[in-house]
Amino acid sequence: MRTLRLDICAVVLLATAACSREQPAPATPAATPAAAPPAAAAPLQSEPVFTREELDQMVAPIALYPDPLLAQVLMAATYPGDVSDAVAWSKAHPDARGDAAVKQVAEQPWDPSVQSLVAFPQALATLGQDPAWVQRLGDAFLAQPDEVMDAVQRLRQQAQTAGNLESNEYQNVSVEPPAPQVAPAVGAAGGTTVVESAPSTIVIQPADPEVVYVPSYNPTTVYGTWAYPSYPPAYYPPPPGYYAGNALVSGLAFGVGVAITDSLWGGFDWNDDDIDINVNRYNNINVNRQIDVNQNTWRHNPANRDGVPYRDRANREFNSRRLDGADQRAAFRGGDAQRAQAREQARASMQKHGVDAPARNNQEARDRAQAAARDRDRTQPGAAGSRDQARDRAQAATERTQARDRAQGAAQRASPQTREHAQAARAKAHTAAQSHPQAASKAKARQAQSNSHARTAARSQAQHHQAPRNNAFQGASKPHASKAAAQRGHASHAAAKRPAASRPAGKPVQRPSHPPQQRHAARRR
Repeated sequence: MRTLRLDICAVVLLATAACSREQPAPATPAATPAAAPPAAAAPLQSEPVFTREELDQMVAPIALYPDPLLAQVLMAATYPGDVSDAVAWSKAHPDARGDAAVKQVAEQPWDPSVQSLVAFPQALATLGQDPAWVQRLGDAFLAQPDEVMDAVQRLRQQAQTAGNLESNEYQNVSVEPPAPQVAPAVGAAGGTTVVESAPSTIVIQPADPEVVYVPSYNPTTVYGTWAYPSYPPAYYPPPPGYYAGNALVSGLAFGVGVAITDSLWGGFDWNDDDIDINVNRYNNINVNRQIDVNQNTWRHNPANRDGVPYRDRANREFNSRRLDGADQRAAFRGGDAQRAQAREQARASMQKHGVDAPARNNQEARDRAQAAARDRDRTQPGAAGSRDQARDRAQAATERTQARDRAQGAAQRASPQTREHAQAARAKAHTAAQSHPQAASKAKARQAQSNSHARTAARSQAQHHQAPRNNAFQGASKPHASKAAAQRGHASHAAAKRPAASRPAGKPVQRPSHPPQQRHAARRR
């Protein structure tokens, strides 16, 4: 059916184009209901967002709803935020239903399709159990309306084949034959165009147009054997009280009927895969939102989306242009047609004179800088090597400074023990000097000679391992040590410059005497 319809549309477009060449006529804007802004055509068909298995899984809980109610649910699902608010309102007003409930929410900032659902608290109770499912369902209907309606027909045929979909006192189930086929066109080469036969359409209408029964069923059983085990349908059981004590007919439970007159104003056009609007019913229930009689096809209104992002790119681009004030975004951001034209002229003049035009954004500026750096490295092979060598030398100097600092720290930590050994050695030498004056003089000479050799060796070693005087990293790890070294000798020099009167008086020092031992006296005798 859809292939045939595309062929017919192509022929009509060609004929229209031929007529337009002979006699041009002014174009008339497409009519849309008040639920959407006027003069808005449907967005171009985008790439598929959901697979066939996912679509069947999503529509399974509502595919057996009566056509008017199902159309209302699909329209409302495109406004998931409003549906959540309507669910909360319905829970707070459990006795509100029918046209009276719709009139109570007339002042709510919801889309009219959502307002009409408060007449059916059973349907809202099902939608309120899984808000994520509602959003996905609305996204699928916006991006793939034809595939969604095809999924509904597939599932209805499966339920009818399983014996769970038939007419009764609550609903009328009818099967419409396929649309009449057009005779195949004969091509110039004598070939014919083969058109696939369209399947029949199953229509579900309330048995009483003014009383609607919302069915409840388990999707895992009502459709027979599920064709996609990896995508099982979800079952949202009805809240207690809606279906208790009512009839269970062929796997479907029907609760209390809802008396309505104008609450349901949408219906399916299965041949064109869209939703038609009953303008009279719409205007009767939406007193504050009247529409024209020609606005009889539903269009999505992005103003009621409440900022919920669109899943597909086509709807994002199309509906963002339809938001209020979308045509003033450039002016709000400082854009001006004259300024833009002047910039383009200046850019063209710079390029004409061989001057690179400035970057248009930060990303372009970064790309240019990176490209310039790569070109410089290619033209100057030694530049990168010299930078690497300088970096290596700086790292080596840092390592040498750290090693010297570690050696100095180790010497400072070991100095107390060294002083103890030195004091013990001096005490022993002093005792030996008193007992043996000649040996003491020889020991002093040897010590002086060894000290002289040690100082000479230390000086040579220091000169050999002395760091360069222009080392910029010296003392960086221990700033207090470098400061102490810089101020070394300043205190003594300042004390020497002070007058003698200001200097502190010396203190007498008393040392214990060392009387001669008895054994030496015995020897003298």
